[in-house]
Amino acid sequence: MTAEVEISFDENGLVPCVVQDFATGEVLTLAYMNEEALRLTRERGEMHFWSRSRQELWHKGETSGNTQAVRQLRFDCDADALVALVDPAGPACHTDERSCFHRDITDATAPAPATHEATAALERTLAARASERPEGSYTVELLDDPARIGAKVREEADEVARAAESESDERVAEEAADVIYHLQVLLRSRDVPLSAVLETLNARRR
Repeated sequence: MTAEVEISFDENGLVPCVVQDFATGEVLTLAYMNEEALRLTRERGEMHFWSRSRQELWHKGETSGNTQAVRQLRFDCDADALVALVDPAGPACHTDERSCFHRDITDATAPAPATHEATAALERTLAARASERPEGSYTVELLDDPARIGAKVREEADEVARAAESESDERVAEEAADVIYHLQVLLRSRDVPLSAVLETLNARRR
């Protein structure tokens, strides 16, 4: 955010701030900032907010350790709302859920990942499989055989290419999903985060 921008605080001296995971785009929380919270966030590089319930300034993660390191601060066309892109050090929600938005108003169960959250959700699932190693897991079988992972990536890439030549769009999507899954398993086997791949893509269009 440039120094020249003047943020429009509301009649209570606050501005809403949507916090998103920098690596995945997932919405983590919605909180409010006053001028002091915004200043401290910019100066210290970690999220600070104004608590409307406690009527006090708070540093996110000061007691829990679940800090949010700032990567970008964006503002909207009216300069009366902010988006913070952060690297979270832990859950955003006081309930220990990753996101405060973990409930679905249309269903009592936890919401399924949205389309843009699919690869991030898969990455976390793969990490859990690697750590917990449940019996009978296909992912665990692959992780135990790195050469097989590479072979599966080549196999699935060939299958999606063949599907693109003569099969339906649905089949192309299915085969492409197989490629993405096996590629993410390969990345997990090398401890390469998906965000590193995406940052490489971003760098190539500069």
